[in-house]
Amino acid sequence: MKTLKIIKIGGNIIDDKEALHSFLKEFASIDGLKLLVHGGGKSTTKLANQMQVEVKMIDGRRITDAETLDVITMVYAGKINKNIVAQLQASNCNAIGFSGADGNAIVSEKRPIKTIDYGFVGDVKKVNTNALEIILNNAITPVFCAITHDGNGQLLNTNADTIASALAIDLSNIFNTELYYCFEKNGVLVDVNNNDSVIEHINSQTYQELKSKGIIYEGMLPKIDNCFHAITHNVNKVCIGKPEMLFNAKTKYTAITK
Repeated sequence: MKTLKIIKIGGNIIDDKEALHSFLKEFASIDGLKLLVHGGGKSTTKLANQMQVEVKMIDGRRITDAETLDVITMVYAGKINKNIVAQLQASNCNAIGFSGADGNAIVSEKRPIKTIDYGFVGDVKKVNTNALEIILNNAITPVFCAITHDGNGQLLNTNADTIASALAIDLSNIFNTELYYCFEKNGVLVDVNNNDSVIEHINSQTYQELKSKGIIYEGMLPKIDNCFHAITHNVNKVCIGKPEMLFNAKTKYTAITK
């Protein structure tokens, strides 16, 4: 079974042109099968302000009304996605940009309203592994933005971490999948102000302890929940850290294990 590396990059890398360019050159050099998932960065808020579209946030999460979805689609599936694909082509990495609607790659359903109406936000339901298998086995690298669809013509804003996890899980039936969450920190930290305080291994037991002590909290919780969902559903390897963990064996990072 071939190994497939699924790599998710966050907004802080996308917001820094030099960091993104450097990352993509190194990503292009990775041997074997690979797939990239990217978030949106600050460009969405900037464009929304220029278009006089109100940015609505609740508990750090964006509310996606119809106008906001238009802006997100322009930025995620348009500007950012195509810029990444063009830079990969320049580094001799043949890539195709995807939203979930392209090739019917990822079908989601609109998140039901409980206490908060998040608007046009999608929860992943199905990945079209057959189409992706053909693309990957023809030495083409898929580049996914954080937009999916519901199968009925409606695009949906979908968490990029969740997309990466869903792709890794569903493709694990075909490939030996490895999932890497890359962001600006060296990994999960004991002290958020000390980038050297990396917790190098987290399993389900230590995760509960770290949560109870308040070491892991807020925005890091859904990211690690996605990690555990993946590692308990046949994904072979799950790591969190700086992009350097992909290219330098001496780089510290956090490995998630059962």
